Amino acid sequence: MLFAKPVKSILSKVFTGSPLSLEEQTPIIPIRHMKFDFEPEKLDPKFYRNAELASAYFASLSIFLTYGEDLVIDTARYHREFIKDPLLKQRVTSLIGQEAIHSKMHEEMNDAYAEIDLPVKIFRYLAEIVFDYGFNRLPQPMKLSLMAGIEHFTAVLAEYMMNHQEIFFDSQDEKQRAIWMWHMLEESEHKDIAYDVFQTLSNNYALRMAGFFPALITILVLIYVASFTVPLYRKPSNIISLKYWKDVPYNFGLLFGFKDGVYGSTLKHIFDYMRPDFHPNDHDTSDFLAYYKETLLHPETGVLTPYLVKEFIPALRS
Repeated sequence: MLFAKPVKSILSKVFTGSPLSLEEQTPIIPIRHMKFDFEPEKLDPKFYRNAELASAYFASLSIFLTYGEDLVIDTARYHREFIKDPLLKQRVTSLIGQEAIHSKMHEEMNDAYAEIDLPVKIFRYLAEIVFDYGFNRLPQPMKLSLMAGIEHFTAVLAEYMMNHQEIFFDSQDEKQRAIWMWHMLEESEHKDIAYDVFQTLSNNYALRMAGFFPALITILVLIYVASFTVPLYRKPSNIISLKYWKDVPYNFGLLFGFKDGVYGSTLKHIFDYMRPDFHPNDHDTSDFLAYYKETLLHPETGVLTPYLVKEFIPALRS
C-alpha cells in the first residue's frame, strides 16, 4: 500500500511536539479498488435487521446512490479545474476515485438484485427522470451545492452505520455486509471534501441551502416510496397479507424512529447543515475511522480484505 508520507515520520512529530505541515494535518484519502463478485442466489433479501421492507429500502438506496455518485463525480471533475490549492485538488481526485468505484460496485450488486426479481429497471427509470431531466440539467453552481448536500446526506448515514455495527451482523450475507461497511468507511473518510470545494469556490449560504433540501427530500421520498414496492413486486400477495401490514410500523421505526431509527435519530445531525458556520468535521468520526480501518482492512482478519484488490494515493500536483 502506498502513502503520500511515511506514517512513522508523522507520528514522531506528534509525539515530539514538532509542528505538522498542512499536508500532514490533512487525512490521506486512498482510492481502493474492490471486487465482490456478487452471486444473486446468495443475496439476502432481508439483509437489514431481518426486516423485509427496511431491507428493500437499502436495496433501492443502492440503486439511487449510483445516480447521486455519478452527479458528484461529474461535478467534482468540472470544479477541480478551478481549485488552486494542490492538496484540495488531490483530495478531490480521491473523492472522484472513491465515488467512481462505489458506483461501479453498487451497479454490480444492483444487477445481481435484478436477477432475484427486484424491480431494478423500474427504479433506474425513476432515478433517470429525477437526475437526467432534473438535477443534471441544473447550472454548475447549483450542482456544486447539490454535491455538497448529497455528501452530507451520505455522511450522516455513514456515521449512523458506524455507530450501529451490530446491524451488519444480523445476516450471514458477507458480501452485502462488506459493500455497505466499505461504503460507510469511505463516505466518512471523504465527507468534508465536497463541502470544502463548495466553500472555496462559492461560500454562498443561500446557495448551499438551495441545494440541501432538494437533494435530501427527493432522495428520501423516492427511495422510501420505492422500498414499499419491492415486497409487493416480489410477492403481490403481500398486499392482502395481514402479517406484511403489521410489519410496516416496525420497519418504519427502523428507518424513521426517533429513538434509534436511521433518520429519526439523526435529524439533529441532518439539519445541523443549516448552521451558517457548519462544517462536516464538527461531527468528529476520527475514532470510528481508526477502529473501522483496523477492523475492515486488517491483512489477516479484515472484513474487506478478501475483496480489496489494491489501493493508491493520487499524486499531489500543482
